[in-house]
Amino acid sequence: MATSHESSGNSSRSRSRSDQQCQVMCYHGEIAPLREVKYNGPTYGKKFYGCSYWPRTCGYFKWADEVHEIRDMQMRLLEKDIEIAELEMEKGFLEDKIKRLKETKLKLDDVVEELSIENSEIREGLYAAKADKRLLLGLALSWIFFLLYVLIK
Repeated sequence: MATSHESSGNSSRSRSRSDQQCQVMCYHGEIAPLREVKYNGPTYGKKFYGCSYWPRTCGYFKWADEVHEIRDMQMRLLEKDIEIAELEMEKGFLEDKIKRLKETKLKLDDVVEELSIENSEIREGLYAAKADKRLLLGLALSWIFFLLYVLIK
């Protein structure tokens, strides 16, 4: 881990591995190094990000704690965006499933309708068969009574 210190006036320039992981860019599009206030005053020792071309600066300046708060908020926002994307994907899957279930329901409704018609036809056939059976039974009984009448006479 290489650390370089460069002092110019009241601030110093330093880089570490953790600083490189959370790179802050200045308005030049360069990595803004993490610096520390070196002059005595209320902000002594406070860390900040400034332009890498200091003292010929582009005007970029952010306190390190502000950058970390912004990053934390960006991470929370990213997590929420990911959660929203996952929920939207799940919503899409569920909508597709609902569509397939509705199509299946329509097909099953058609099958139920066909079975109901078939059931009605079978019942009508059974009722007709029962009526035919009763007629045959009536005819057979009438022949039996006729034969008995003829035999008795």
